[in-house]
Amino acid sequence: MKELLKTIGHVVFKMPVGFVVTIKHLFKKPVTRDYPKHKMPMSPRYRGRHYLERYDDGTERCVCCGLCAAACPADAIYMEPEESDKGERRAQLYEINLLRCIFCGFCEEACPEEAIFLGQEYEFSDDNRNSFLWTKEDMLVPHPRQDNPFKRIIRRVRKVYGIPDKTK
Repeated sequence: MKELLKTIGHVVFKMPVGFVVTIKHLFKKPVTRDYPKHKMPMSPRYRGRHYLERYDDGTERCVCCGLCAAACPADAIYMEPEESDKGERRAQLYEINLLRCIFCGFCEEACPEEAIFLGQEYEFSDDNRNSFLWTKEDMLVPHPRQDNPFKRIIRRVRKVYGIPDKTK
């Protein structure tokens, strides 16, 4: 009997308090966004999609030194080197497993050639696991490309700390 009275007391006193909270929120402006049309701006320090940069003449920057793979705490990067016709070293196979990647940016910091960058894109979901294994061709930027302001910031910071710039 005591429990029945306690339950009735909750219905009589607690439910109207909950209704008042609900009614207060009915008249507030909603905070939702029309997502596909209006995307939320990301923080400038956000690390998203991986990009492999090119030199101004269109050749790949990556020399397959393996420092990005060694710096990766999740062991998400796999690469195999090859030598080009001119005797220059480059990556024959460069893969990033995005299911293992934690987007920490260590690969970006470790690269002496400034070949890999993490961009601002965050829409790369899929229902197929094989689509999360990105190859070199998936990450290489198109050749005539506009300059990325974040690359300039990183290069400026490296210059301040005495790390030589490999772009010249």
